Amino acid sequence: MKLLVVSAALACATILAACGAQPSEAPNDGDAVRERAQTAQTARRRTGAEIQERAATRVIRTVYLCQDSERLTVDFDNPRQMATVRTSGGMAYDLFREQADDGLWYKASGYELRGKGITATWTASDKPTTECRAVD
Repeated sequence: MKLLVVSAALACATILAACGAQPSEAPNDGDAVRERAQTAQTARRRTGAEIQERAATRVIRTVYLCQDSERLTVDFDNPRQMATVRTSGGMAYDLFREQADDGLWYKASGYELRGKGITATWTASDKPTTECRAVD
């Protein structure tokens, strides 16, 4: 009886060992690893059209640091064509998109945010105009 139990145990162990993970077929030399990494990176890249689509249908937050030590947090709400500017003093202003030849232009009631690339000009009705630079 013990011999039958031992034989059955060995048979089960042999079957389970055969079901184990097989070694990877992919070569592990440097060139093959580099090629797999480049292929994976390329698959994750977004096309220009995909990036534009995301920007046009989402709210994008940008933080600006200005020359007058003001810190602006701007939520560009592209679907609604407006931007909410929050100052470091705790004030918030809703600005509406204007047609700009190049770059961005939002304004409302004496407040204006204009810019191109990572630079912008902030105009508040109660302060002098200041130059700002995006930090995020």
